[in-house]
Amino acid sequence: MFLAVSPLRAAPNSGTISGVVLDPNGTAQMGATVLISSEQLFNTSQIELLTNDRGRFSTSSIPAGLYTVKVTLAGFLPAMEQNIKVSNQRTTLLQVMLGSVFSSFGKLRQQPNQKVAKDDWTWVLRTSAATRSVMQYQDAQVMVVGQTSETAPAQSSGDRGRVILVSGGDHPGSVGALADSPGTAFVYDLGLGNNAQLLMAGQFSSKRGASAASFAGEWLPSGKVGVGPVTTLVLRQSQLGPSGLMFRGLRMAHDEQLAVSDRVTLRYGSELLVASLMNQTSTAVRPRGEVDVNLGRGWQSSTIVATRPWGSGDSGTPTGMDSALNALDGYPTVLLRHGRPVTEDDVHEEFGVQHFVGHNGRFSAAVFHDSSNHTAVIGRGGAADSPDFLQDYFSQAFAYDGGDSSSTGVRATYIEKLSDNTDVGLIYASGDALVPIGGGSSEKTLRAQLATESRQSVATRTSTKVPYLGTTVTASYKWISGPAVSRLDAYGESFYGIDPYLSLQIKQPVPVLFSGRIAVEADAGNLLAQGYVPVSTNRGQVVLVSAYRYFRGGLSVQF
Repeated sequence: MFLAVSPLRAAPNSGTISGVVLDPNGTAQMGATVLISSEQLFNTSQIELLTNDRGRFSTSSIPAGLYTVKVTLAGFLPAMEQNIKVSNQRTTLLQVMLGSVFSSFGKLRQQPNQKVAKDDWTWVLRTSAATRSVMQYQDAQVMVVGQTSETAPAQSSGDRGRVILVSGGDHPGSVGALADSPGTAFVYDLGLGNNAQLLMAGQFSSKRGASAASFAGEWLPSGKVGVGPVTTLVLRQSQLGPSGLMFRGLRMAHDEQLAVSDRVTLRYGSELLVASLMNQTSTAVRPRGEVDVNLGRGWQSSTIVATRPWGSGDSGTPTGMDSALNALDGYPTVLLRHGRPVTEDDVHEEFGVQHFVGHNGRFSAAVFHDSSNHTAVIGRGGAADSPDFLQDYFSQAFAYDGGDSSSTGVRATYIEKLSDNTDVGLIYASGDALVPIGGGSSEKTLRAQLATESRQSVATRTSTKVPYLGTTVTASYKWISGPAVSRLDAYGESFYGIDPYLSLQIKQPVPVLFSGRIAVEADAGNLLAQGYVPVSTNRGQVVLVSAYRYFRGGLSVQF
């Protein structure tokens, strides 16, 4: 089933659905019954249509939102598609291919020398024919249904897996993050059903006899990131040295998306975290929710309560494979408190508004509140032998529980797409962060020398793709008004894809002679080594940082 959206002159907050019904040979089918029902919580009405002599159908103006389309015809198996998005003053275009039992058996009898379509993993007995794109229509006013960002590239239907050879980690200091050592990662799409994705990802690293491994599974019934429900399972294991302790972690999460009305969208979910270290186990359950309201005239409001951003942020909607790979590194920072493992537990509350400026610009403003009982502080130094400092064997950095912190702040953002290949953003934030107080004392613990103080930050981020070469370069810089040893507006940093100080990402495709894609990737953070704060404690001299300097690079093979 092919989906696209084209401009439409209609009543505000409404659109239409139009399509064509074909048999497996591409012949238009007259008299097929098309049932269109809204997926809104309190709307149970249905629209019933019949295809004309050219197999076409079209609705009148209907409220914007998510719909389910079911097509039936005597002699064929029914076909159904969920999460069909109707956008304001646009027409959603569908192409439905009806299958039969005989067409399904035809796949079983396919000769070995017959070419198989790229999106067929292997033959299966389907209840309806495979849905494939047969055309692509690209225009400035067109967006593919299911994408939440017009800048996000659609994942190629022929891509089933990816293997990545990488060295280095982008979050040094936490035993729950990807190890800062040479490793191998993979992701594979099992492709269950017509559109659903079941993705399996894994990563293994080893350095000087110590190993770290992770596994992630992600279930996307709609086949699209950011549309409909998603269920995620992450398992992690890290060894703290060749004969050191073993950390084991588990994260289970489930998120749902629901259209309450044509103006209101609800997202909600929760996650279960389990951390095991030193024969101690801690468990945490963290719910989250978001309500988006379309205010009209290019305005939208959001109310958020969460511990981290949803799977897709404003730095671009990831493909399913990217989402599964990101889940491998989605475990929060692991800390020690009184000899017991705990995880960073920042709760973020936010109310914001967004306004579309012209065709390519967006302005947003938000007021937020962050509160945490276990605030992660990252550093390096002689205090690593203390039971309160959890040493990361791979990066030689430690994670420390900075204790309670609270921050109320504001954020203002402007993002503009300058061209098809270039976008730029400017982010201002004001809030609180943990900072060292006084000159430091060798008789006090580190936690006793940290306090919350107000800070401001200004960040800029730009991403561009070089024509012909295909090189993608993303650079960002975040300036902070004073010393800080914890993140200022960590939620905004993650959502907009920025880190404190200077960061640079480069991705270069490499020409290949076989079916597949190869890219060389490099990712560096805090290139100028800024923001390092020395502190004297009763455990010796340590250096604390809000953003650790790192370099991560490797080779990605997608097939």
